[in-house]
Amino acid sequence: MSGIYIHIPFCKQSCNYCDFHFSTSLKYKTDLVKTLVKEIELRKNDLAGRINTIYFGGGTPSLLDVDELKLIIDSVYKHYNVASNIELTLECNPDDLSQKKLKDLKASGVNRLSIGVQSFDNEELKFFNRAHNSSEAEGSIKRSQDIGFENITIDLIYGSPVLTEKVWLDNLQKVNDFDVPHLSAYGLTVEPKTKLEHQIKTGQFPVLDDDKMIAQFKTLMEKTKEFGLTQYEVSNFGREEFYSQHNSNYWKGEEYLGIGPSAHSYLEIDPPRRGLSAGFKRIWNVSNNLKYINALTNKEVYFEEETIDEKTAFNEYVLTRLRTIWGVQLDYIKTNFNTKINDHFSRELQPYLNSSYLQTEKNKITLTQEGIFIADKITSDLFYV
Repeated sequence: MSGIYIHIPFCKQSCNYCDFHFSTSLKYKTDLVKTLVKEIELRKNDLAGRINTIYFGGGTPSLLDVDELKLIIDSVYKHYNVASNIELTLECNPDDLSQKKLKDLKASGVNRLSIGVQSFDNEELKFFNRAHNSSEAEGSIKRSQDIGFENITIDLIYGSPVLTEKVWLDNLQKVNDFDVPHLSAYGLTVEPKTKLEHQIKTGQFPVLDDDKMIAQFKTLMEKTKEFGLTQYEVSNFGREEFYSQHNSNYWKGEEYLGIGPSAHSYLEIDPPRRGLSAGFKRIWNVSNNLKYINALTNKEVYFEEETIDEKTAFNEYVLTRLRTIWGVQLDYIKTNFNTKINDHFSRELQPYLNSSYLQTEKNKITLTQEGIFIADKITSDLFYV
């Protein structure tokens, strides 16, 4: 199984915490869409297998006109072997989801919506500098369901300086009230060169409170379990039939192709080699809209790449799998990595096997509820350096 990620690098305005590649100017939108189609065709031989997921991320993909979206989707279907039961996700902002837009999205083939709610509280939305308000957030979910979208996920953020426990509980309750089958929830982080970093450095907002973050994460786990949602990855909760296939493929080490400026790809090289790297390489496109457009127009190189060595492959396997319910497969480690890596893994793993942080079941290692809180430390200890 393989997936295609398509990066749409445009937003109406800049959220104060975001460090993704995007532009608030739509000046090059038409040219960029044409260039995306060009790259899709150019890389048609990069994925030999069947495509089971297409994911439009950003940025704000819902800023695309339906004709632009359809042009990109049609190009994928034309040049790739697309599964009949494709999961086709579009990230979108609540303020973009009018009834007409939703009908157009459904007609275009989109069958999964990832709605960037972030909060249902107006004060917090202003803090984030989001373009929508609470009423628009609620209305977008209701309209999506009325149009016939069943596969919906929303994003929420916890740990902000203005988020109280009461508001956090109210935000989570909305997930249950609207019967949303999937939730992605992230602790707020202060990324370099963002407006949030500047606001904290200049004293406009306090430094983020780690204890508050942990408490709200505990509340998140308790309430989602109460709602019948499984924490199948540290930050992702859903009913089994609504797990994100696309993101699950990332965590399981499947191939994926990244299209667009700043997009990353993870592709197999032929012939395969020992280890998870098995001839895998990572490719990342230039993070500049105009450079991306000009390079493809002029048939110039627009990406960099690296071959993934065995040590990196091991570390990435541990990093991604330990965060999930699928866990680290002991037989896989033994079969796919050299003796030094296996000896290191066994040695560093042993103390945790005698603790309350990890559990072993059917030849796999997974985090316990306690272990989730120190997942980063456990992963770091297991890394082969």
